[in-house]
Amino acid sequence: MIALSCECKSTKKNGKDRNGNQRLKCRDCSRTWTEARVKPLGDMRISMDRAILAVNLLVEGMSVRAVERITNLHRDTICDLILTVGENCGRLLSRVVRSVEVADVQCDEIWSFVGCKEKTKKKRGYDAADIGDCWTFIAIDRNTKLVLAHHVAKRTDTRSFLEKLRLAVRGRFQISTDGWGGYTNNVPFVFRNDADFGQLIKTYASTQEQTRYSPAKIIRAEKKPVYGTPDPEFICTSHIERLNLTLRMNLRRFTRLTNAHSKSWKHHEAMQNILFAWYNFSRVHASLEKKTPAMESGLAGSAWSIEKLLTEAAE
Repeated sequence: MIALSCECKSTKKNGKDRNGNQRLKCRDCSRTWTEARVKPLGDMRISMDRAILAVNLLVEGMSVRAVERITNLHRDTICDLILTVGENCGRLLSRVVRSVEVADVQCDEIWSFVGCKEKTKKKRGYDAADIGDCWTFIAIDRNTKLVLAHHVAKRTDTRSFLEKLRLAVRGRFQISTDGWGGYTNNVPFVFRNDADFGQLIKTYASTQEQTRYSPAKIIRAEKKPVYGTPDPEFICTSHIERLNLTLRMNLRRFTRLTNAHSKSWKHHEAMQNILFAWYNFSRVHASLEKKTPAMESGLAGSAWSIEKLLTEAAE
């Protein structure tokens, strides 16, 4: 809102501009200005209804071209929408999911790729850092199903993910991960005395190269206390692995054996921001008595519509 040239803050309505935005007028100095308003879509010129439909279809597992056919929005416009909304949702998650009191946290990482797989990248001699294998680290509250933090990076960047998680939680809690070595030293370093840390180490009958497209058979699962005094009964990664299934089902970019994979790292990250914001604030869970994770965690009073999600994210 434009500052008044006088000390008086008494205003009255003064019609609307060509876009239908309310104009105001100072009763003393007669200066006029347009009422400040949130712009969920930035400078994009598409209608809110079409944007809501596009986002709704994207988080329900449809590809960009399928959304293009249904909404009649050009695919470039949809990609621009993903970037705009994704950046807003990323800020929303960082702002709202902060210092949440938790008791039991599970962490895992899920594989995807951007442009091409790492093996193909090396074979063709590509040196760009933003193509190849991509890992999404995710932390979830076991009790409320709230996604506390996520981080899109190469698999070795475990520390940055844990630093994000550190800002999202408060109090002492138990944290469970798989056997990935990046957690072993970094979890105690980042959380110090605020976490009891245990790992669920699974042994498989064969390697991923041998099984290729089907999961290998688990022959043994060992619960290993690593730091502090974790309760062995609650060393578990089942809930976060179920979330991995939701991610692959609801985000087309994670579907295997298709050409729907991300071609751009920034779009890949932006779409995940949208999905996790929708998952936390809009998606109702039957296991939570028809509440969203944000409602169960006390971060929201009701389930957000897509329109409210876009508006809140833009503020």
